[in-house]
Amino acid sequence: MIPTIITYICMTLNLIPMNMKLTGILLLCGCMTISSLTAQNIPVLNWGDQGNGTYVNPILCADYSDPDVIRVGNKYYMVASDFHFIGMQILESDDMVNWHILTQVYHRFDLPGWDTNERYAGGSWAPAIRYHDGKFWIYFCTPHEGLFMTQAEHPEGPWSPLHMVKAVWHWEDPCPFWDDNGQAYLGRSQHGAGPIIVHKMSADGRTLLDEGVTVYTGPVAEGTKFLKRNGYYYLSIPEGGVGTGWQTVLRAKYIYGPYEKRVVLEQGTTSVNGPHQGAIVDTPQGEWWFYHFQHNGALGRVVHLQPMHWQDDWPVIGMDVDRNGVGEPVAVWPMPCLTDVEDATGPMSMSPLVKKCLKNRHLPQTSDDFEQTTLSPQWQWNHNPDNSAWSLTEHRGQLTLHALPAENFLKARNTLTLKVMGYQSVATIAMDVSRLSDGARCGLACMGKTNELLGIAKEKGQLKIYRSDGSSDSILSSLHAKTIFLRISFDMPTKQYHFAYSTNNRHYTPIAQPFFVDFGHWKGIRFGIYHYLLSSSSSSPSSSSSPSPSSSPSPSPSSHPSSTSTITLPWVKYEITH
Repeated sequence: MIPTIITYICMTLNLIPMNMKLTGILLLCGCMTISSLTAQNIPVLNWGDQGNGTYVNPILCADYSDPDVIRVGNKYYMVASDFHFIGMQILESDDMVNWHILTQVYHRFDLPGWDTNERYAGGSWAPAIRYHDGKFWIYFCTPHEGLFMTQAEHPEGPWSPLHMVKAVWHWEDPCPFWDDNGQAYLGRSQHGAGPIIVHKMSADGRTLLDEGVTVYTGPVAEGTKFLKRNGYYYLSIPEGGVGTGWQTVLRAKYIYGPYEKRVVLEQGTTSVNGPHQGAIVDTPQGEWWFYHFQHNGALGRVVHLQPMHWQDDWPVIGMDVDRNGVGEPVAVWPMPCLTDVEDATGPMSMSPLVKKCLKNRHLPQTSDDFEQTTLSPQWQWNHNPDNSAWSLTEHRGQLTLHALPAENFLKARNTLTLKVMGYQSVATIAMDVSRLSDGARCGLACMGKTNELLGIAKEKGQLKIYRSDGSSDSILSSLHAKTIFLRISFDMPTKQYHFAYSTNNRHYTPIAQPFFVDFGHWKGIRFGIYHYLLSSSSSSPSSSSSPSPSSSPSPSPSSHPSSTSTITLPWVKYEITH
């Protein structure tokens, strides 16, 4: 298991400032450096896998909020809150640090407001994923509709249609648990965070059997996760709020309590605010780890990984730097696939497992050339898509988006989005606009608390490049080209983003004024591709006001004048540089 010298080195590494680059780590008494081993041709960033046997937190520098993680065999699976973006992604990892997006669980909500973009900040909140009886199970609540469940025999699917376990408002953060005798339970909290309530549930996970028992009331207590070990029932819960909270663990000999309480992770002396809400996970070799999020401004809630062990049947997470009995987040740590390597009497051999670990660096998918006939799982629609108005086969090797009528950007159907990742990055899209109709608006958006757009508008047969902040619009220039290239650069530390455009993908014209979009609707920022036909009732291309709840019918091509406005995109390139 973890050799003494690795433990000592890790304790030292935790004290190294984040701005210092690690060039290697000594492993065992052989003092072997492994920094010379390289992975796939991606840059070493100042987060995630460092390519030298260590990782730097966060391991996922993107908005994977409220993460839950399980291990099945030698693979790890993660889900996170996706709110009003469709649909929930499942990530897979071999080493707990490097992740790729495997699939999506659902593709729409067949409920009022989802075809009319009226559920901003709604949708899936704090899901739980579990493996039981040869199946994967996912539970989540939506604040306006209820408690949902889906299951699959394989993580890549197919996933069963969403089953509404209970139609109810303002439940949140559910987690199922099947006891040793087969009795099923579900823990959850309430909108506004707390209390923690435990229900009996049918063995098939489709029905709650009672009104639930309150087992704990605490300060902003939510995010319930069940675990049973050594005869104890554990409830791992975040408390204290998104940006300032801590992780609490409750334990009891009986599922309804009484529960003992211990705070196991806090910010302490570190800069990691609110280290909480996540998952306790073991490895095949018996090591333990804890995933949690950190609210990191406009990026949203990024994912950290902490070492963990058990002491007196309590989890001990991170490092207790200030010796107050509560763990604090580590900044740098050896990769789990290395700490799991068995101790040896001499220098550690470069086994295939170790070599694979050190060469496994990758990030979740981003760029796309649209060569597949199904949409890659990194893309998420804003609310329900209208599948009649987009295609990957109409023009092979290109994404085709047909315009649907909308009053403004927030109401526009079929806006396709991608999470912003890293501290500095650049997104570029290529877009054929030769088949736009009058009244069409299309382009590149930055979405968050507010929305900023750089796009093309067609009026009276003329194409114009325009810029919008969601409330006012300005024409930048006329466009006399068939294809336009639009770019957005993100610099998260300085809170400055920049738009630019080009007609040849070589020389870009920058938009003079930088801008900033913050975290909003419970989500970190994204960039998105949009195309809509400005409805005759509106005189401006976009609006920053959120729609009010309603169950009015969805606009559709059949209920409006037919639109032939079409754009095609041969590629999207997203580069993460820092």
